[in-house]
Amino acid sequence: MRKYSRRIAALGAFFVLAVAVAACGGGVPGNSVADVAGNPITTQAFNHWMYVAAKSQASQSPGSPVIVPSDPPQFTLCVAQVRKQIASLAKTATKQLRADCKQLFTSLSSQVMDFLVKGYWYQSEAARLHVKVTNAQVQTAFAAAKAQQFPNAAQFQTFLTQTGQTQSDILFRFRINQIFQKLLAKHATTVTPAAIQAYYSSHLTQFGTPQTRDIRIVLAKTQGQANAAKAALSSGQSWKTVAKKYSTDPTSKNNGGLLTHVTKGQQDAALDRAAFSAPLNKLLGPVKGQFGYYVFEVTKITKATQQTLAQATPGIRQTLTGQQQANAQAAVDKAARQHWLSQTLCRSAYAMADCSGFKAPKTSTATTPATG
Repeated sequence: MRKYSRRIAALGAFFVLAVAVAACGGGVPGNSVADVAGNPITTQAFNHWMYVAAKSQASQSPGSPVIVPSDPPQFTLCVAQVRKQIASLAKTATKQLRADCKQLFTSLSSQVMDFLVKGYWYQSEAARLHVKVTNAQVQTAFAAAKAQQFPNAAQFQTFLTQTGQTQSDILFRFRINQIFQKLLAKHATTVTPAAIQAYYSSHLTQFGTPQTRDIRIVLAKTQGQANAAKAALSSGQSWKTVAKKYSTDPTSKNNGGLLTHVTKGQQDAALDRAAFSAPLNKLLGPVKGQFGYYVFEVTKITKATQQTLAQATPGIRQTLTGQQQANAQAAVDKAARQHWLSQTLCRSAYAMADCSGFKAPKTSTATTPATG
């Protein structure tokens, strides 16, 4: 395996801020990285959220080097820091480390841009659909969550310091989340009894277990050998002795011919038909199968089980609710993209999938770590 993914993972601690805007983007103000329907995403805001994302990424790698400012396009500081603090990468070519730094920066940048752009999209969708979230509602939700998670103000302040966020950042997240939940509600549907019944009827195997049987077998090459094995068993010789002498089945030959917890359809078709219609504790065969002749005996039958519709309903309701939530999320994002993608302009250095006119770069087999 290439060392690429290891290098990329090790770089997660180095990024903190983007640099000044590079290439121009038509319709984007000079102090911004993007514009969504006339609402600019300023370079200052982007840099701040890059810092937050980098703090999150670094926290996922305890013991990683201290975060330092990034320096595209050459990434001189990043390369030097990697070599200094990660001994195994000290002799890696500058060109390769620079490419790794650039790729991680691009990945982090795209995730931050996606977060900010989607936030504007949801707010714009809310305005279009006359969905309102008041400051009082945001403050109430924030206060409740803060009281539950942070018993005192000092703990909350420590959280802000560790994550690089401000209280305004947290309130922004709460506002976007509340807007998103209200948008989801517009696509919400009720899980009806009829839907639960239909799911139950079409997924019966999920709510029960099939009948199983324990079977002892001797699989002989010829019918004559199978008859000899059956005669030996009938005369009182043990399955262990007879299977070891006559059977060619590698799974059960040294185990007294025993196959446990067999479900219908698992074995050779001929043995399957015979064994699942046989009574308990009766020596039968020979039965000609695909691989030879079977002598067998069913030693245990475990009955099938099946949950009732009432028993299965809570799990089905949870499954269908999850599916509906996923469908609602997809619908919200689809509507937002349809209405606002064409009005989302980004500078070329920050372009990503949520930017108008974006063209994806050539794909790579390597992956980069998530920012959390």
